[in-house]
Amino acid sequence: MADLTIDAVVFDVLGTLVDEPAGLRTGIRALAPSSALDGPGTERLLLLWQRHIEREQRRIVDGDRPYLPSDALDREAAEIVARAAGAEVPAAGAEVPAAGADPDAVESLARAARRLPPWPDTVAGLARLAERFPLIGLSNASRTALLELNAHAGLRWHQALSAEDARTYKPDPEVYRLAVTVAGLPPERLLMVAAHAWDLRGAQALGLRTAYVARPVGDPPTPSDRFDLYAQDLADLADQLGVS
Repeated sequence: MADLTIDAVVFDVLGTLVDEPAGLRTGIRALAPSSALDGPGTERLLLLWQRHIEREQRRIVDGDRPYLPSDALDREAAEIVARAAGAEVPAAGAEVPAAGADPDAVESLARAARRLPPWPDTVAGLARLAERFPLIGLSNASRTALLELNAHAGLRWHQALSAEDARTYKPDPEVYRLAVTVAGLPPERLLMVAAHAWDLRGAQALGLRTAYVARPVGDPPTPSDRFDLYAQDLADLADQLGVS
């Protein structure tokens, strides 16, 4: 184990503790359960969603767009994906263009972003770590979305924090500062855990210690990254932290 003195553990949620792409694929396939959305078709629509969310969150962090909570961005992405999938309101007549994406389909897909399955090790791993450390969830998801995510995936926290409280998104330092403030500890006594190297770099910039957990959908570290811990899953992380 690295030479760490940790008093609380902060977890990213989307991608780190829940399989976000899997939940979104389920929602996308429900738009039009046909061969058109099998395999490459589903992945193309998933990429449309991911690119929109990443781009718009970055614009907000950069000050190029006023803050909107994740719910609003999810609905924007759902509208784009629903239209691309052909889930449109039927036109009144053959000569009339479609009226746009079906509102019911958009709402259903947007809510799929809150029904994400946990990784197989997540629930047991959190329970094990909670025996020794206060656990803080820190997510770009809105407060409402985070509540539903936690309930659906069975996530258990001592405290769950949303970037909505900082009116910005990770990797803005103000989001990580939420965890530091709530914990009432120096940043170096907090361990940020994520499957995204960009997220860990953001936490590192504010002085938090960092642990990368490998996930199939994460953002792997580059050769220049220097995180405190590297773990295969939460069980491995608990072992490295000396949790029995």
